[in-house]
Amino acid sequence: MKIPAFGDRRQKKPKSSERKFHISTKPLASWRPRTRQLLDWTVTIASVLLCLLMLPTRFPGMELLGIGPNWLLIWVVAWSVKRTVWAGAFAGIILGLLQDAMTAPNPSHAVTLGVVGMLTSLIQKQRFIEEDFISIALIVFAMAVIAETIFGLQLTWMGDIDGGDSLSKKEYIWTYYQRVALSSAILSSLWAPVVYYPLNHWWQQIKLLEQS
Repeated sequence: MKIPAFGDRRQKKPKSSERKFHISTKPLASWRPRTRQLLDWTVTIASVLLCLLMLPTRFPGMELLGIGPNWLLIWVVAWSVKRTVWAGAFAGIILGLLQDAMTAPNPSHAVTLGVVGMLTSLIQKQRFIEEDFISIALIVFAMAVIAETIFGLQLTWMGDIDGGDSLSKKEYIWTYYQRVALSSAILSSLWAPVVYYPLNHWWQQIKLLEQS
């Protein structure tokens, strides 16, 4: 008498799993476009705020020679990699201004992240579309080096304006920023998938829903 009941229980399990699957996938598609857009902006802004909070944080495994990953740069690359030049540059400038508000206005991070967003958008990504992990890691590595180089140029230029014509001072700046650029590039490229994959998956899902 117990065997049929046991069999019935087994047959009911797939139905519950199917229901869970439908429950998890239907709501977002059935939402109104304005509601989805509001949710999209909420997720995007929340991810930016999280990256801002992560900048001064140093967890085990997130530090190399006293330097941590450049989370905002990773976010700008993730945003710009499939968008227009203006969208990438604008996002980089906005995030750079937010970082300046947390640190110091001079030298400005808006210049470095704006250039990063613009250059990332200009890259021909179609060749690497099948290798997201490798391409994003390489792009983040290159952009981190470029960003730190631009930051070092700004410091040198500020020193020239202030009358600091000491050659030893300039050599110290560039020696220090070579180490910073390499450390930041290595860590940022390693941690790039943590930011890129969830955001890219979310933005692609929203884009598909808008096109359907």
